[in-house]
Amino acid sequence: MYLHLSTDTVVRTRDIVGIFDLETCTISKSGRAFFAAAEKRGEVVTLSGDELPKSALLCRGSDGGTVVYLSQLATGTLRSSNFIIGGSGWITYKLGGAKNIEQVYLE
Repeated sequence: MYLHLSTDTVVRTRDIVGIFDLETCTISKSGRAFFAAAEKRGEVVTLSGDELPKSALLCRGSDGGTVVYLSQLATGTLRSSNFIIGGSGWITYKLGGAKNIEQVYLE
């Protein structure tokens, strides 16, 4: 499975070590020291753009190291349970005002 973090970033869920709320994990001295050290090593990737990041994802990097993604998504959003869409695969539409069926189409 994959987790979509931003328009350009998708991570494998098996590579996620932890999801942390930045508001609570930066209160402690050790939390601030961890993020400062990761920043110094170049392991922090900011995905929040101009917004203040709300969460941090600690992930295994492809090179065996670690990557810390700072995201504008809340931890509850990132931890939401997975779901499977069921059904036959057919998509049906209900069109209103389609009195002449020969002139109604979908692309």
